[in-house]
Amino acid sequence: MMKKVTIQVAALALVLLMICAACRLATRNTYVARVPVDRAGIGGEDIRLTGDSPDVVRHDAPEVRDGMVRISIHPQRPGEAFIDVNDAAGNDLGELRVRVSRLGTVYDPATGGFTGDAVALTAFTAFCLLVAAIMYRAYKSMRGPAFYAYATIYTAGFSLFALLTGLTMLVITVRHISRPHEYSMLAAYDAITTASWRFMMLTAPLVGAFALAMAVSNAALLRHEGFSLKNVLGIGVALSLVLGEALAHFLYSRSVPGPIWRMRLWHTLCNVYATGFAWFECMLVGVVICGVRAARHIPGLDADYILILGCKFRSDGTLSPLLKGRVDKALEFWHRQRAQTGKEAVLIPSGGQGADEPISEAEAMRRYIDARGIPADRVRVEDQSRNTYQNMACSKAVIGPGGGKVVYATTNYHVFRSGVWANMAGLPAEGVGSRTHWWYWPNAFMREWAGLMLNRVPQALMLLASMLLFFGALSMTLL
Repeated sequence: MMKKVTIQVAALALVLLMICAACRLATRNTYVARVPVDRAGIGGEDIRLTGDSPDVVRHDAPEVRDGMVRISIHPQRPGEAFIDVNDAAGNDLGELRVRVSRLGTVYDPATGGFTGDAVALTAFTAFCLLVAAIMYRAYKSMRGPAFYAYATIYTAGFSLFALLTGLTMLVITVRHISRPHEYSMLAAYDAITTASWRFMMLTAPLVGAFALAMAVSNAALLRHEGFSLKNVLGIGVALSLVLGEALAHFLYSRSVPGPIWRMRLWHTLCNVYATGFAWFECMLVGVVICGVRAARHIPGLDADYILILGCKFRSDGTLSPLLKGRVDKALEFWHRQRAQTGKEAVLIPSGGQGADEPISEAEAMRRYIDARGIPADRVRVEDQSRNTYQNMACSKAVIGPGGGKVVYATTNYHVFRSGVWANMAGLPAEGVGSRTHWWYWPNAFMREWAGLMLNRVPQALMLLASMLLFFGALSMTLL
């Protein structure tokens, strides 16, 4: 899926570049410069233009509109040119300094404007919004076993980044086109390079609410289960989010005196930090969205096999509330399918025997299932696995080469990551989740998020490095 999205984004970029090139050809490299005048009653016939490099640029007769002298400038050859703007009495109204590149682009250093800047800004805005639409469409199209994939996380999380960046750029583009003398391209460059910072500011209320919810749920978890490192993960994430936002505010509020290169370097470092935080936030958002959707999903009632993922049970062989919830969810699905379709799926309790367990998790579940009146020929035990990945891989061997549609039952916070592991094991399956205490769910879900990220460290770092290089390069060149 990500390959398809990448191709679509690349094709979109190519189309927009072609549109920009066509518009550039249509305008014949003309650039319209603007000089403000604060004198009423002055017209274009009252303006005098004098330049020192007529071979570099030529200009049309000036026009006066809305308190601005508009001058259409046409490039002749690469170089730099100065144009003095005076009234009929010789009073100085301003000065234009423009540069012409080898490609015939006229650049105005005072405003950051260049030939076709409005078209380029519009194209960039359209690119961001359309990328958001492409990613969201890809996210929505992922159904069934294909949904449980890292591509789903990326499209869910980064579509939000692209959308908010696109909406921000839409406001900036409208301002620049409608009031270019008030909102120059320099302001647009700043908005582009600080896209990650603006994303942080727009999502700050959501981040604060999420951090507060995590802290509350973790406090309840600690009260019920006591202190342990795994029980404070949610508080760690909440603090990271709050402190990360606070640090960004501190960095961007500081001014760095000195030469331009020092200011440019400082702003680049700030933007790189904001980009790293935005990446972290997008990955978290993607996992949360996918996790909630997976936990709420109910597969179709046509399963051939219902796999039950094991976990720790009591020393007397009875099921813990967490494991009992998983088995009950699987039995609920089994009975509903039989009642509505008449099809009896094969139940596969999966889980090996731990060092401190009297029997295997699978056997403990089998006994519970047997006591619920399920026919013995409808149960196959998988008692060799030691983790979720092995649950899937070993259950695949139990199912055999004939295959069939597989549904797995686990706790709600564990559904999405289990599906990812199932795909990695070559067992296409959909999950159904049992409920757990509200104070347990968020912290456990953070552990799932950490597990997902740690399993894809090289890929995650590659994506992060790409974003840092892109926005870092923009900051160094545009600021």
